[in-house]
Amino acid sequence: MTVLNVALVIFLILAALAVERTKDLLGAVVVFSAFSLMMSVLWLILKTPDVALTEAAIGAGVTCILFIAVISRTERYEK
Repeated sequence: MTVLNVALVIFLILAALAVERTKDLLGAVVVFSAFSLMMSVLWLILKTPDVALTEAAIGAGVTCILFIAVISRTERYEK
């Protein structure tokens, strides 16, 4: 594996842990969106552009918008 692949995988692990540990739901959505974008970059490196495009559109785009819409109708911080 190249250094870039290792760095991306480490970033993905750290982002997943950050999403799980944060109490601020909006912050968790932002980190989850960054996770999805980095995952789409990793899919591009692995030469699967169709999966990368889907991950970027659905994972980082639509899911992020839906999560923000739900958070705007509920409480932002977890109790």
